[in-house]
Amino acid sequence: MKIGKGVEWSAHTCALLALLPEGAALAGEALAEFLGLQPTYLAKQLQAMSRAGIVKAKRGVSGGYRLARPAEDISLWDITAAVEGAMPLFRCTEVRRAGPCGAAAAECKRPCAIAAAFRTAESGYREALSTVRLPQIVSEIAAGAAPARKRRITRWVEQNAALAI
Repeated sequence: MKIGKGVEWSAHTCALLALLPEGAALAGEALAEFLGLQPTYLAKQLQAMSRAGIVKAKRGVSGGYRLARPAEDISLWDITAAVEGAMPLFRCTEVRRAGPCGAAAAECKRPCAIAAAFRTAESGYREALSTVRLPQIVSEIAAGAAPARKRRITRWVEQNAALAI
């Protein structure tokens, strides 16, 4: 399993948006700058998160992005599913039915042990990400940041946030 860079960018974007005061937003260009990305790289993830109801966007001079719902209601799974999709990672193709020793349809009424193991593992993965909420992420990021960096982030948000949506 490989989690794309877009998920990482999106999680950091949401953590930053969680710092905004009520009614404020950050432009997509500012968010990309904060992450050291070209705006076009982040735009796709912002659109996906907007479609999923994680962020809310407003166009125009006073536009930008903000969280669409309370940070407590956003999990790492929500962000991952918005960016990567919620389709199962493993898709059983019933290989056991193929070839010269293939199983009969009657033997395949239940998922095989391989499909069942992958389903269990993926369920655990999704459940684990679902329990990690945005405030927890923000808190842990803050706990690991030096005081000077925290002050720089606070100033950056204050300078770049616009009253918008």
